[in-house]
Amino acid sequence: MIWDFIWVLIFTLCCCSLVHSLNNTASESLNSLVQDFAFRSMVKHRHQTGALYDALLPRNLSGMDVSIVRLRSRRLWNKGANFSYFQIPPRTVSIPHVRRLAIVYQNLGNWSSHYYNLPGYSLISSVVGFMVFDASNVRDRSFKNLTLNTMGHPISIQFPNLLFMSDNNSRARCVAFNGNGTFQLTVMSSPGVCHSRDQGHFSVVLPLEKKQGQWYMWLIGCVLGFFGLITLGYVGFSSLRLVKTKKIQAMEKQAIEDMVLESRWVGDSKMPSAAVTRTQPVLESIAP
Repeated sequence: MIWDFIWVLIFTLCCCSLVHSLNNTASESLNSLVQDFAFRSMVKHRHQTGALYDALLPRNLSGMDVSIVRLRSRRLWNKGANFSYFQIPPRTVSIPHVRRLAIVYQNLGNWSSHYYNLPGYSLISSVVGFMVFDASNVRDRSFKNLTLNTMGHPISIQFPNLLFMSDNNSRARCVAFNGNGTFQLTVMSSPGVCHSRDQGHFSVVLPLEKKQGQWYMWLIGCVLGFFGLITLGYVGFSSLRLVKTKKIQAMEKQAIEDMVLESRWVGDSKMPSAAVTRTQPVLESIAP
């Protein structure tokens, strides 16, 4: 029974780790997919610079919005980029520096919770994000990822159709999902607005209610109960051995007391002496 519980616990923990790993892999595959569709849209519109174009996605990604814009690095430095849900401030440069860059915007819509989740929190907005690529030569097709340096100024993220209840304003948190599967939680500066220093995927979350988070307490209780059961079993086994040892000692003591020994005086001392039984001698008859 104990080993069955151990295997169930190990299986549960492994499943949680596997699901987390699968979600990371799925989000990476999605990024590659939408990047390809976005660049197809840019090529279709003859590489026009400074205009935002929607990417045509397949039907199995219905409910998701992807768009792309191609900018000169000089314009990004002078004016920034105010497209989609993001406002990239002026005095922003790409690392490494390129002549032209492309920004791919995403709104995962009803696919948000499928690709991104945060333990202990629930998403209350769509996951939106953007990625930056080198677009100096769109014929190359090997689009290299870039990072942004905003010179210390934040990138604003405005979440659409986000309604707050008065009691949720202080509980809402901005979450930034990083490419390596980690995340960062920050306090929302104003309702519906979050900030970042670089590209990524973002959303707004609320902590789960206690009733919804009871499975965490159940898991902790199971772990504590498991170790408690092991401790109880060890104590019980030790107690059983102790009782058995005392019982054997009592039996040995009783056996010693049951031995009847005679007493004899040796000088002035009285000492126990076992009774001696000797075989009486028998004379053998001698034949004449």
